[in-house]
Amino acid sequence: MKKEEVYLDSCKTSKLAPEVLEAMMPYLTDKFWYPGPFTSIGTEIAESIENSQKTIADSLNAEPKEIIFTSGGTDANNIAIKGIMYANRDRGKHFITSVVSHPAVLAIFQALEKEGYEGNYISADRDGYLNLKELKKAIRDDTTLVAFTHVNHILGTIQQVEEISKILNNANHKIYLFLDSCEAYTKTPIDVKKLGIDALSISAHKFNGPKGVGALYQKKGTNIVPTQHGITRLHPLKPGSVNVPAIVGMGKAVEIAFENFDEQIAKYRGLQTLLYDEIFKRIPDVQLNGPGFGERSPAHLNISFAYVEGEAIMMMLDFENIHIETGSACSSQKLEPNYILMQTGRTHEESHGSVRFTFDRFVTEDGIMRTVDVLENVIKELRRRSPLGKG
Repeated sequence: MKKEEVYLDSCKTSKLAPEVLEAMMPYLTDKFWYPGPFTSIGTEIAESIENSQKTIADSLNAEPKEIIFTSGGTDANNIAIKGIMYANRDRGKHFITSVVSHPAVLAIFQALEKEGYEGNYISADRDGYLNLKELKKAIRDDTTLVAFTHVNHILGTIQQVEEISKILNNANHKIYLFLDSCEAYTKTPIDVKKLGIDALSISAHKFNGPKGVGALYQKKGTNIVPTQHGITRLHPLKPGSVNVPAIVGMGKAVEIAFENFDEQIAKYRGLQTLLYDEIFKRIPDVQLNGPGFGERSPAHLNISFAYVEGEAIMMMLDFENIHIETGSACSSQKLEPNYILMQTGRTHEESHGSVRFTFDRFVTEDGIMRTVDVLENVIKELRRRSPLGKG
């Protein structure tokens, strides 16, 4: 008989909430129409999309018209980063990002560099916070965009967005600020006006919504040119077919995430503390990677276990139907030390021995305790077999 599942890898993807599926079902069956004026069915679908738009906008302190639906976070990242750089190429082809940005951000800038754009990749400290002195020094007269990952997917670091925004506001020309907020959204408050954000991306499957849908926030007045072309049905930055069921599902997932937001964050903090306390109480020779509690994402914990490989931990937990991640969720197929852990001062051994636990709303205290029970035995067994030092 298969053991009860414990899923602690929501940073990679999360379970579709049953309420979300229920909200989507009519649009997968009877309400299959496109949005449009002049007909009752088109108007009904348009209103459903506008409701999702408003729900997301309200959660960000944005305006509904500033929300553009995309096919996911990577799509939104491409539309924003390329669109801003292309729109402003006449006044500058320089960008700033970081060595600890998400691969979905880094890949876009690497592609832009092949087109003749130039960039600075600033460093981060051991806890994953960006080097703001480097940021100030990196700004040039031709800098048009600064783009970072809002919450680091490996370390759980919540970047100091207000400080970054102040630095850009003190520059002698307009520099756009873009954030990949896919891991931050629903895990930490985001007020785009207060934080001074010009554009950001979010992805529904990170918070119990459907896969294949995301959103781009584009502040009114932010100059972004289209990078995709076709028939415009909702927005010129994202032409083509409209995934109505997914958009409705995303709106429902956002509604659920924010209806008791403070309570959910408190629950995450409790689970995070319980997992941390139990691991450090029962398993020796471990270290926390990333900021301390209260500073890091509440739904994230990264820990290195000495003398063992993270891949082995992950596979042995998987055998018990407990699912975690080691290294980067987007590059874990490669048995290489994680680039973010290495860039923030870990050794090869600390990087290879790291595992990441991330939560969604379905994680329970019982699941956490079962995880630690199994993990304690797994670490003992792996260390007994280990050629790295401690049996």
